[in-house]
Amino acid sequence: MTYTAEQVLDALREATRGTEYEGRLYLVGGFVRDKAMGLPSDKDDIDLVLEGDALALAHFLHECGVAQHHPVVYPRFGTAMVVVLGRDVELVTARVESYAADSRKPDTVKPGTIAEDSQRRDFTINTLLERLHTEEVLDPTGKAFDDLRDGVIRTPAEPRLTFTDDPLRMMRAVRFAARFGYEIEPATWSAIQDAAPRLAIISRERIRDEFCKTLMTGRLTLGMELFRTSGLLQEFAPELLEMVGVTQNEFHAYPVWEHTMYALGSLPPDASLVLRLSVLFHDIGKPRTRTEDEAGRIHFYSHQNVGAQMARELMGRLKFSNDEISAVTRLVGEHMRIGEYKSDWTDAAVRRLIRDLGSNLTELFAIHRADVSALSNDHQDMSRAISLRERIAEIESREDISLLTSPLDGRALMKLFTRPAGPWLGVIKDYLTNEVIEGRLAPDDTIRAAELAREKYGDTTEPS
Repeated sequence: MTYTAEQVLDALREATRGTEYEGRLYLVGGFVRDKAMGLPSDKDDIDLVLEGDALALAHFLHECGVAQHHPVVYPRFGTAMVVVLGRDVELVTARVESYAADSRKPDTVKPGTIAEDSQRRDFTINTLLERLHTEEVLDPTGKAFDDLRDGVIRTPAEPRLTFTDDPLRMMRAVRFAARFGYEIEPATWSAIQDAAPRLAIISRERIRDEFCKTLMTGRLTLGMELFRTSGLLQEFAPELLEMVGVTQNEFHAYPVWEHTMYALGSLPPDASLVLRLSVLFHDIGKPRTRTEDEAGRIHFYSHQNVGAQMARELMGRLKFSNDEISAVTRLVGEHMRIGEYKSDWTDAAVRRLIRDLGSNLTELFAIHRADVSALSNDHQDMSRAISLRERIAEIESREDISLLTSPLDGRALMKLFTRPAGPWLGVIKDYLTNEVIEGRLAPDDTIRAAELAREKYGDTTEPS
């Protein structure tokens, strides 16, 4: 059974009613903010702040049976994590912090008041408090309700101090601006521009997470523009800035960066992270491949291949998963395939496209649609994609493309050639798979497959 946040809060209210914690325990953060904005508040994260010892509260909740497991405590920071009705609840001691110059983790922590605690938080809109037992909402900075009403991202403390203490908050400012369509207050924006180089002390994984959360908002192009103009993009993905100001040929209405932003903006709200990343990176290779011929015509030969390698390097640096890197680089590298389609393609060519893209084929069509939508009006032609979809549907209605693979696996080939495993296996399997795709070899014809393999590679030691 999955319990709602309100059920978890009810359990906490009941456990602490009549104790020393009643009256000093507050909900804080996104949960309270979203409720104040009229947004769904059943978030995964439930954060509570206590004017008192949060570690003692965590142990109390475990001893009285409300917390299901022993709490995970962080004495240095006065925080603890407990599990109540299967959901994580973070308990935080109201505190005052100071930071070392080379770290986003507090150097010194001491207990403080609720008012003092609000000053250490990232933005005023996240400082609202709700008394756990009475549900009274407090605005300790006196600015949160105004900034929610006016649509403003502002730090509760002096912004340069806020971003010096924790530079990741600069990326969070962009994410909240993109999520809610808010403006970043001028002093806060100026501080971000000044402090952008401090992003260097943040782990690549945390930067990646904030970057992806921003891409998944409904205003991802706003987020990307804020990353660019703030100087933050220079710190974690400078390759993307190479697109700025790069002009294109007559097929395009915009330079490369603007074209990419228009393409991103055309994606549907339910677009996956892989699709969003693929559209963002689809033309990243153009600046490095741009040429002009004697007639002044602009070309970007092999930009998809260069772009795929650039995307691989960028995503690897930001510690994306291997699966995400594989999918995005495949889509970037293949994003021109649909536009290159012609009616005289053989069935084998269409089969190869289906097999090469696999589960990413639908996303390839989505990238093509986004790309075309950002071309000049005279070139927004989807007829090739429509025709290719019809060809694919017709072929898939009579063939199972997943069966188009080498009839002989690695073990069979090692036995056939009496050789140990090595790169040669992939070469021969690719050759046999291609014969199947071309229709010259049945997927289950192991005898003919062995004959073909021997004919082509039987007298060589290293197939190539």
